[in-house]
Amino acid sequence: MCGSSALAGTPDEIRVPGEIPGIALHAEGAQIYECLPDAAKQLVWQPREPAAILMDGSKSVGRHYAALHWETVDSTTLVWEHKDGSSVKAGIVARTAGRTADDLPWLKFKVIAQTGNGLFYGVTHVQRINTQGGLARGPCDQAGSYRSAPYSADYVFWRAE
Repeated sequence: MCGSSALAGTPDEIRVPGEIPGIALHAEGAQIYECLPDAAKQLVWQPREPAAILMDGSKSVGRHYAALHWETVDSTTLVWEHKDGSSVKAGIVARTAGRTADDLPWLKFKVIAQTGNGLFYGVTHVQRINTQGGLARGPCDQAGSYRSAPYSADYVFWRAE
């Protein structure tokens, strides 16, 4: 179970009222960006996908990545997969800034699909909190180029009461 200390200071924007926190897992990995034009046709680093290992203490227990949709990365739908065979797929429903300008935002995800009867069975929401790093810096000069930025975060998996 997730201790209340892991949730202390969680902003209202990403709270999950009426549900109970299950497990919290730490993630270490990279946020991958692609250089693409924005609405103003300026090249900017845009998030493509995370690639992270889920940790329970010092043990690797799973992975976190973006879902595929018709062989294309779907950056709006992310997957958490546990070594017990359970997984959840979720989409972002709320966000708030990280602690510093160099940290990824804290997010709330709503689960849209799950598989397996393991640790992630019954999970309805996921929070990304306590982010460190993960933002792309530097020029984005060539469309289609990639950059990765190391990050760490805690993911809290919520269930309905």
